[in-house]
Amino acid sequence: MLQALAIRDVVIVDRLDLTFGAELGVLTGETGAGKSILLDALGLATGGRGDKGLVRSGAERCQVTAVFAVAGDHPARSVLREAGLDADDETLVLRRVVAADGKSRAFVDDQPVTTTLLRAVGRELVEVHGQGEQQGLAARTVQRDLLDAYGGHDELRATVAAAQGEVTAAREHRDRLESEVAAAGREEDYLRHRLAELEELAPAVGEEEQLAERRARLLARGKLQGAVDEALTALRDAGGARDHLIRAERALERVAEAAGGLFEASLAALERARVELDESEAALDDAAAAVTAEGDDLETVENRLFALKDMARKHRTTADALVELTDETRRLLDGLEHANEALTAARRRVDEAEGARRDAVLRLREARTAVAERLAEEVARELPPLKLERVRFTVEVEPLAEAEWTAAGGERVQFLVATNPGQTPGPLGKIASGGELSRIMLALKVVLARLGTVDTLIFDEIDAGIGGAVADAVGERLARLGRERQVLVVTHAPQVAARARHHLRVAKTGGADEIGVEVDALEAAAREEEIARMLAGAQVTAAARAAAQSLLATEAEG
Repeated sequence: MLQALAIRDVVIVDRLDLTFGAELGVLTGETGAGKSILLDALGLATGGRGDKGLVRSGAERCQVTAVFAVAGDHPARSVLREAGLDADDETLVLRRVVAADGKSRAFVDDQPVTTTLLRAVGRELVEVHGQGEQQGLAARTVQRDLLDAYGGHDELRATVAAAQGEVTAAREHRDRLESEVAAAGREEDYLRHRLAELEELAPAVGEEEQLAERRARLLARGKLQGAVDEALTALRDAGGARDHLIRAERALERVAEAAGGLFEASLAALERARVELDESEAALDDAAAAVTAEGDDLETVENRLFALKDMARKHRTTADALVELTDETRRLLDGLEHANEALTAARRRVDEAEGARRDAVLRLREARTAVAERLAEEVARELPPLKLERVRFTVEVEPLAEAEWTAAGGERVQFLVATNPGQTPGPLGKIASGGELSRIMLALKVVLARLGTVDTLIFDEIDAGIGGAVADAVGERLARLGRERQVLVVTHAPQVAARARHHLRVAKTGGADEIGVEVDALEAAAREEEIARMLAGAQVTAAARAAAQSLLATEAEG
């Protein structure tokens, strides 16, 4: 239940602190007094759209705080627990701050949360029913949802939705498989030809690079062999490096003893040079052997390399990717061989999914049909007191062709009314007037009130355009609904206001330069004066005051 609402710097509201009681409460005031601002503020606190236009001119930010009394097992607490937030107090405090630049922040019990989470919590705490919902009531999806809410069909609907999802997935799998198999079947000859070509070529990953390197060596083999031969000749032939090195070493050795160690370093260096020379010759011998051992001829290597390149170009890929293309081609052909088996399994899955969906849809249809008449009877009992005694209300559950089934079921739910005797019932939205729609919606809310978990229902001028005995009947039903839930009503009907347990009057303050809003909780004489104003208009007369006293006395007796 909504206990308090604190509003700061919202539109023309500077500062308001409101408290609310149980049962039926009303907000009254002249048109344009600011009642809609209060509803906008509550909507902001419960996750509604945050807009910088809500920030009062000259303020840096606006802020709205709503305090709710919430039981420990309330669905709102489940929403918070699923989000990892603990909220064990007897109240929940929802707060929203919107800066002048439009940036918004949300809090639950002073813990920062996302706007999405705030909205999810708010949906479990407050329902707002405005004049626009009267037209929404004409939508068949809304009517279906109301019937399901009345029947408690959440589990059946979830089963149908899951079954529909499985049907969709199974059909998509079957269709995809059929498409792939059909496409592969059309190309079977081509695939077999392609596989034969690829298997004959037998490409290997990295082969193109290896062939290119080998081709480069073969192209340069003559030059390489000549260079090795020339180097070895320079080292080994008479007058070559070896001969010169030996002559130098012998020349120093002949006088080494007489030199007294003067040539020791030179001799050591010459010995090292001779060893390096031996290693160089051995390496050149190995290189000569490697060049000579390159057994492939250039033509063979080039033919293989060009064959790989041609095949890759033909299939618009790389030489390395030809290996994967070979495997893929085999898989496609293997798939053709097992196509019937795979298709049979896919089609069996579709049949099983459709069978499960059919069972789920028929169970939901049976449940809907069973409660449709009961809902119609309960709503019909609420209509005469609302001065709709001539209206016949029925709920039609019309089976749909299986091709039209959806996740919401396999039937069309429609509320039908006949507003005159002998008239054939027709769709609610086409037959009923705006005022009749308002009262029929109220009758539905009264019937459904015991089923909901939302503690606070807000009605925004759903009594517009009615008066007299009809308005009194609407007030009586709202008061009865208030015994099931906390009900807040924005109203211009004095008959409704007289039924309230709590009465707030909204009025503008200030002049053209500085407009504000004030809200007063009315008691006794002040309440009588406000109802007299609602009866008489701008000029409150003695007769209006007497009528207001009569309305309040009647309510007190009731």
